[in-house]
Amino acid sequence: MRRRTPPPPAPLPQRDGVDPVRVRLPFGGVWGTVREHLVERLTGAGPGAVEAMFDAGLVFGSDGRAVAPDAPYEPGMFVWFHRELPAEVPVPFPMKVVHQDAHIVVADKPHFLATTPRGTHVAQTALARLRHELGIPTLTAAHRLDRLTAGLVLFTVRPEERGAYQTLFRDRRVRKEYEAVAPYAPSLALPRTVHSRIVKERGVPDAREVEGEPNALTRVELAEHRNGLGRYRLFPETGQTHQLRVHLNALGVPILGDPLYPEVTAPGPAGDFRRPLQLLARRLEFSDPVTGTEHTFTSGRTLQAWSAPQRWADGEP
Repeated sequence: MRRRTPPPPAPLPQRDGVDPVRVRLPFGGVWGTVREHLVERLTGAGPGAVEAMFDAGLVFGSDGRAVAPDAPYEPGMFVWFHRELPAEVPVPFPMKVVHQDAHIVVADKPHFLATTPRGTHVAQTALARLRHELGIPTLTAAHRLDRLTAGLVLFTVRPEERGAYQTLFRDRRVRKEYEAVAPYAPSLALPRTVHSRIVKERGVPDAREVEGEPNALTRVELAEHRNGLGRYRLFPETGQTHQLRVHLNALGVPILGDPLYPEVTAPGPAGDFRRPLQLLARRLEFSDPVTGTEHTFTSGRTLQAWSAPQRWADGEP
């Protein structure tokens, strides 16, 4: 069995807070050159794109030198390059840093901003913004929020400490409190704990509840209600995809602004920031695994459907 070689450090700096792409050439390859392999592998780059990168000297080896267009194929070799970023509509809402020290950064993320690069959201992500604005290229996310959800996200500063903070979430040692605005149902008995089995299939936008051993648990409380709306406090014990959205929908009170529940609706045009999902990661509490400090962080954001209902009704961003 071939021992896996750890990758060498990237010879390229980040660009706009985004890491360069790293590719390792597979063993047992039949390609004559590095370029031939990448042309076959990176079909999504478009016709002639890979050849153009080699001609411009934009593909680099671990020695920091540009890989020549005719460089022979070497199994196990690492190469790096910066991909052309997709055209992204800037998310026009600020992101506030609520805490920063030598180990962690806690940010208050706005709606519509993805946590980490994924798919068509790359530079317009919380991670890329923070790396660029704070000048911390090693910053990584310890957990993630949905792009449509606002609120607190924990990032780690030192790569060697990331696992310790991720373990907090894996072992359910972070107390998380969310807030949501949804219809008020007088007949819905609260508080209650909802537990079910949620599955999310790749390529399918929404998650669903199925029969089987529960893997998702949420405590739901009603904080207050007025004019047919309720402000709910949600305490998830687990972290399944779309868990809070699925659970409130199952209770008959789907979260306002949700494009997936109770039914999938067509996405609006790019740059349409009206009526965001009324879900907010309000509070994080945990014991710091590195310093031992007891942390409590609270988001300063409000949910528009509750704080400014007329603006919400008028569709003002």
